[in-house]
Amino acid sequence: MLEKNKEIRVHNGHEQEMTPQRGETKEMAPYEERTRQRRVYIPRADIYETRDDVVVIADIPGADEKSVDITLEKNVLTINAYPVGYRYQPEGYSSVYSEYGIGDYQRRFVISNEIDQDKIEASVKNGVLHLRLPKSGPAKTRKITVRAN
Repeated sequence: MLEKNKEIRVHNGHEQEMTPQRGETKEMAPYEERTRQRRVYIPRADIYETRDDVVVIADIPGADEKSVDITLEKNVLTINAYPVGYRYQPEGYSSVYSEYGIGDYQRRFVISNEIDQDKIEASVKNGVLHLRLPKSGPAKTRKITVRAN
């Protein structure tokens, strides 16, 4: 139904292949350049399958419906999110260490032909993206009328 493919990131003009589960990188030839000078994070995602749908839930903190862009091209579903970053810092203090980074999110999934691509739905609430990918119904038998010329 849905295959996790390796994530592609570009750093200093060189493509890096990311394995989301382990964060391993592998240098590759140049592929694409980003026009934004921000970090790109691979959002963690949970994938559930029901009888009728495949559901993808991805964490994209700081993003809302206006900052999320989802495209489907050649069976590749791409999620891009460009949240407006805000980091709390009390007045009179300077940050010494921070574990939370601000940046964009990008994730790609290859979807099979068993998904009805025209009926994919997406919603986002409180930084959590919900994608519903309905499965295509089985091919229905239909009668084909034969006409005389």
